[in-house]
Amino acid sequence: MRSNVLAATLLLVVVVLAAFVTAANAQSTSAVAAGDQRFHFTEKPGQYAVGLRVVDQYDFSRTYRPLTDTLGKPYQGERARPLQTLIWYPAQKTSGKSMTVGDYSDLLATETSFGKPELWSDWKSWIEGMKPTLKDSMWAVRNAPLLAERFPVVIYAPSLSSMSWENADLCEYLASQGYVVVASPDMGATSRDMTVDLGGIAAQAQDISFLIGYARTLPDTEMSEIAAAGFSWGGMSSLFAAARDNRIDALVALDGSMRYFPGLVKAAGDVHPEQMTIPMLFFTQGPTSLEKLAQHTPSKDTEGPNVLNAWTHGDLTTVEDIALVHTEHSSMYQRNEDTWKGYARSHKADYSRADGIVGYAWVARYTREFLDAYLKHDAQAMAFLKETPAEVGVPRHMMTVDFRAGKGMPATLDAFRAELGREGFDHAPAIYAALLKDQPDFKLDEDALIRWAYNLMEEDHLPEATDLLKLDVQVHPSSWNAYDSLGEAYMKAGQKQLAIDSYKKSLELNPSNDNAKDKLKALETAPSAK
Repeated sequence: MRSNVLAATLLLVVVVLAAFVTAANAQSTSAVAAGDQRFHFTEKPGQYAVGLRVVDQYDFSRTYRPLTDTLGKPYQGERARPLQTLIWYPAQKTSGKSMTVGDYSDLLATETSFGKPELWSDWKSWIEGMKPTLKDSMWAVRNAPLLAERFPVVIYAPSLSSMSWENADLCEYLASQGYVVVASPDMGATSRDMTVDLGGIAAQAQDISFLIGYARTLPDTEMSEIAAAGFSWGGMSSLFAAARDNRIDALVALDGSMRYFPGLVKAAGDVHPEQMTIPMLFFTQGPTSLEKLAQHTPSKDTEGPNVLNAWTHGDLTTVEDIALVHTEHSSMYQRNEDTWKGYARSHKADYSRADGIVGYAWVARYTREFLDAYLKHDAQAMAFLKETPAEVGVPRHMMTVDFRAGKGMPATLDAFRAELGREGFDHAPAIYAALLKDQPDFKLDEDALIRWAYNLMEEDHLPEATDLLKLDVQVHPSSWNAYDSLGEAYMKAGQKQLAIDSYKKSLELNPSNDNAKDKLKALETAPSAK
């Protein structure tokens, strides 16, 4: 039986809320306690008009459809992974009609069928819950003319099984502020339903990388500045994508699931928050009481090192959204009346839906300031992140913000290489010592160092190769191969006596090293330079 997409999404939300939502000792402020409870985005647009393009494309590197259809007959049609792609972008001002919420919801029918509408019953139910807001006007104009400029890129990853436009208000807002935002639906590896496992996360992480590659083909993207942002499950997939794709320069997680499922992060094997150096902005739904934690049933997926605590080498800005529950981090969930059926059980203290509207606006504002700070390198935006919420105008009792600067560098070969590139190879011993201070049991791999050094020699970087091999013999003093390689570097540099000393040391460690014997014979019989 095919699982229900909306039910799967709400199931994860319920699990998260049941385990982690706790009442906050706060009062609604008078500014938001009254007024229209129906969602409306209150942030003002930036200097740019907003355009939207919808592109139906396939990732032909992956198979999505099975060999046979539901009747067991050969599947007729394209089997590659379909990715309905939405691109919000800074646009020229136009008299074209702006999108409505209903226009966005119309995209559901062709998410995976491309031109052949097929609206599942659960999506029909979703649209029914959206009815009061379907006519609400948004900012984007479909296919508005491009501007002749280039803008940083944000790849948005939706929550569990959700549609690409679940945070259309945020995506439009970022486009109005000078960003190209690209998104596709959250889908499992071989079905429209996302699976709550590593395979599902990997599928969405690959989608993010695919969309980065697609963004490169767009005429208005600045590909040297890229962020990944995601809500809930999409936040965790963005983490996995950043760990595997070094094109991503910054992360934004809207109550990302890595906070709730650290066991999945640990199980991945190649996702190491303690080694990541990019900046991250993390929104959380608020404090968790010891009592709620005690009620939480541990499992292999929920037990593991805390990702935020491990994030020590990259800047971390944590925004605790005291007034918001998990689902309120999506503007379209806030618009859907079905979202509020369980609100009385999950909301905090006496915060109201009106507070959710205000809180969401500040989520958008902090996201923009974070991206301005790290993708546009704006000093004012960086200062904003370091100020208290009250200092930047956040209403009382709405949120707390903590900025923690990254320190040092992770003990990895990649970090070592990058630091040598910045400081110079003659600083290799000091850089290595700094790595050992961070992780005392770290050791540079001998074979990797030697291969690296020989590559440097082949590229005529002899001084750098020599410095690297001098460190190699320091790290591996009992390695005959390290001394043999250092001897070759000295010999190529014309440093005869140093070469002889190195080869002798290599031969002392390995009397069977014929290469050292031959090189010593040649060096000792060669006439000295005059």
